Amino acid sequence: MAKTLTTFRAFWPYYLRRHARPQTRALHYLGTSLVVLVALFALWSGRWLLLLALPVAGYFFAWLGHFAIERNRPATFTYPLWSLRADFRMWWLWLTRRLGPELDAAGVPR
Repeated sequence: MAKTLTTFRAFWPYYLRRHARPQTRALHYLGTSLVVLVALFALWSGRWLLLLALPVAGYFFAWLGHFAIERNRPATFTYPLWSLRADFRMWWLWLTRRLGPELDAAGVPR
């Protein structure tokens, strides 16, 4: 039986290792960027029904990466809230060009 992670600090390197392939991370970036853009547009335009598309936009690309490229089980199934938090953290670190050291610390080859 796998060890249960009890803190986000312990979860973070696990999450990065589940996203070892650059293509998987790229699909996450695409989905997360789309989520942010759709949310901002919905808020700006007042088209609140667009917010219903957020889970589809985010999870479609992420799960595509896991099932088709990484060939592993998304961390969302076991750690849904930490996974969401980690996805936005990974996306932000990628945007700000600070993800590399985090990948190195988690043992993810670049």
